[in-house]
Amino acid sequence: MPDDRDPMALALSEARAAAGRGEVPVGAVLIGPDGQVLARAGNQVEADADPTAHAEMLVIREAARRLGTPRLVDCSLVVTLEPCAMCAQAIALARLKRLVFGAYDPKGGGVEHGARVFERATCHHRPEVIGGVREREAGDLLRGFFRDCRVDPSP
Repeated sequence: MPDDRDPMALALSEARAAAGRGEVPVGAVLIGPDGQVLARAGNQVEADADPTAHAEMLVIREAARRLGTPRLVDCSLVVTLEPCAMCAQAIALARLKRLVFGAYDPKGGGVEHGARVFERATCHHRPEVIGGVREREAGDLLRGFFRDCRVDPSP
């Protein structure tokens, strides 16, 4: 049972639930200015047949809906994997104060790798970024999921 005071524990719980549904195990939690959880989700790409249904996008949408504003100033996003370029741009557009992520993503990341969205001159908002939080746990979850996907299920 995750500790409700530990947003990364909640995000990891969402990632494990996503894996149980056959989704890539990424989980996210969006924390409001008061420290309360505004939204939590795991990937739903397969279930929704929506390539944008990343955990980050889902929690940003839900938090914006709950707060009634597209700008989530003073809010923090905690996610188990370095966000891709799409999610990084959404983080900037939402004006999130802080991004905390677990595992680094050298192939698909858009923050510390790849597009490095927040470093671009065209990026109008740069959140505080803290990477590598519970990195091993988040990475092991992803590696295990993809290892199991490669195992031949036939007898």
